[in-house]
Amino acid sequence: QVQLVESGGGLVQAGGSLRLSCAASGSSLGINVMGWDRQAPGKQRELVATITKGGRTNYADSVKGRFTISRDNAKNTVDLQMNTLKPEDTAVYYCSVRKFGVDYWGQGTQVTVSS
Repeated sequence: QVQLVESGGGLVQAGGSLRLSCAASGSSLGINVMGWDRQAPGKQRELVATITKGGRTNYADSVKGRFTISRDNAKNTVDLQMNTLKPEDTAVYYCSVRKFGVDYWGQGTQVTVSS
């Protein structure tokens, strides 16, 4: 079992920046992919970014060039630096971890971008 605690959400004006952080409890053994998903009101949850233990990253087309995902394997943390935010980035952001092939998600943190 893995518990994920997210922080860093909030309200920001369009063009601004936010940094989300997520800490996973327990041992890092078996943790491969870490990432972030988001769900906007009335929409399906979508993948935002992922990063493997080796540092390979993957981004949704809508955030490429604006968001940067990073992780600290020793601390079991994953961050999402979000720059040039747009109103359409407004959503609840969920941290995700794949450990021994099982996916876990955090409770989510709200990001609201005002125009």
